Amino acid sequence: MTRRLSSSTRSHTEDSIFLRPDEDPVWLDEPAKTDKLCDGVPKKDGLPECKDGPAEGQNAQGEEVFIHKVYALVIEIHCWAALFIISQVTGYWVFFVVEGNGPFSSIYKALQVIDFYLGFILPCHPIFGMDSMVLMREVVNTKEHNWIVHGTAGIGVAICVIMVIHMVWKWRYGSGLWSSGSGSGTGTGTASRDLGDRRQSVSRQPSFTLSEWTDAQEDLLDLDPVPQTPVFDIGTDTRTEGDAATLTVTPVGLQERRGSNVSLTLDMCTPGCTEPYGYGASPLSPRDQSAQEYLRQGTHVLTPAMLHTRAMDDQSLQSEFYETPMNFVDPKEYNYPGLVRKNRYKTILPNTHSRVILKSLDEEDFLTTYINGNYLKGYGGEERAYIATQGPTVNTVGDFWRMVWQEKSPIIVMITNLEEKNEKCAEYWPEDTVTHEGIQITVVSVTQEDDYSLRVFTLKSGEEERSLKQYWYTSWPDQKTPDKAPPLLELVQEVERAREEAPPSSGPTIVHCSAGIGRTGCFIATSILCKQLRTEGVVDILRTTCQLRLDRGGMIQTCEQYQFVHHVLSLYEKQLSHTAEE
Repeated sequence: MTRRLSSSTRSHTEDSIFLRPDEDPVWLDEPAKTDKLCDGVPKKDGLPECKDGPAEGQNAQGEEVFIHKVYALVIEIHCWAALFIISQVTGYWVFFVVEGNGPFSSIYKALQVIDFYLGFILPCHPIFGMDSMVLMREVVNTKEHNWIVHGTAGIGVAICVIMVIHMVWKWRYGSGLWSSGSGSGTGTGTASRDLGDRRQSVSRQPSFTLSEWTDAQEDLLDLDPVPQTPVFDIGTDTRTEGDAATLTVTPVGLQERRGSNVSLTLDMCTPGCTEPYGYGASPLSPRDQSAQEYLRQGTHVLTPAMLHTRAMDDQSLQSEFYETPMNFVDPKEYNYPGLVRKNRYKTILPNTHSRVILKSLDEEDFLTTYINGNYLKGYGGEERAYIATQGPTVNTVGDFWRMVWQEKSPIIVMITNLEEKNEKCAEYWPEDTVTHEGIQITVVSVTQEDDYSLRVFTLKSGEEERSLKQYWYTSWPDQKTPDKAPPLLELVQEVERAREEAPPSSGPTIVHCSAGIGRTGCFIATSILCKQLRTEGVVDILRTTCQLRLDRGGMIQTCEQYQFVHHVLSLYEKQLSHTAEE
């Protein structure tokens, strides 16, 4: 159960809650030490004079719940009525079309039939003329296709019956027939919980966690400067670093603040605790389930005009970004000895269902099959169009080249400098030639452009030889988004052209920055959305972001990056329009 702090013990930061070192926590769900009466006098047992007791609050809450239920039922009745009318109009339209009428005249006649039925329910004059009676006689006397009429009527009756059952069920239990947990609890309790959840979502107060800095606080996220929020240290593990076989991922409960480079973690295991909990993970909590549903269903289609307006609406973009779940992986999923040396950041981990699995002679050795990378879908749901991965470390350069060879990748896109205040990525390529994991990597040529450099490699393993291009984008400023959109857009278009020239048997395009989620997410989203804009004439940036985060948590990592993607797409649409006019 998540407990929330009283506002007096929260520090005034935008999105996180810290415990001040000089204060004890006051829990909101814990009764106060001294309950007070209306006038401030301490309450004593047996004093019924106070009017501010719980009964009044309960009555007010019950009244609010009742109004909410009635309102919800009225809305649903309208929806069911609309469904009924649509089903009947569609059925009779099919009937009249089969009878030899034109499509448009069939629609008019179907509306006349509905008009006839409404005459029995509502005391009003016919809307579509007085000849509905004549039309109904024709329908009744028709024998050849009367099964369509009977079927339409049956569907209408079924909708009415289901509607009544659904309404009764919803009034009784507070949720519909298809809602989860409809049979548990009373209607009042469920509606109260709905109202409470709604208030909490509006208040946007995150769950309380005690916090500690990660050892990679500055470059956990690519853009934001280190916030000046004091952190209460609850203790550190002073164990020295051992060899890879003895290292394990520290069990932590992860809570990421979107758009910052702070990892808020709470060590839930005391020093010396050895309880294994990386295996047999528990099912998703209701909150996680709702996050998954949002990521699967979130959508906001933008026409060109809407896109240009939306790109300038910072407030709406911020609201949309912060409402979209990040879908980070709980470190409990990867409780394997020695795995810490395989990850650049201990809280940025690959989502399990889509992670890249390296082939190994010993499939039972998890470490030899692991790399911090995920397959991502491309435009139109194309499977494994991209691989998003972290910038290789000294320990994972060999794994990286194994992945490049295994996946037959023709292109690598690198969007980070080797160092930005500290190391962002290891220099995993040679000056001339080098061999990693039996793969010989040879530099063929290096071309320097304004905003990126292009290296062409030859990879050779055994008798097989392949060509590989690496686009190294160096114009992304440290801890910021680019001031101008054209350079990134030009890189996206150049990579698309190179991809079209690659052999048909080629595998995914590999994209990485440092953590493999921020700048990487911007590039992949822009590439997908440019194709959508050219093909469909619209873009759905929210849908693309949700799909990317389903496959790799945290893609498009900050609100500034989300806004930047909108700006890039707005510019691209103007370019397309200008080209079309010419």
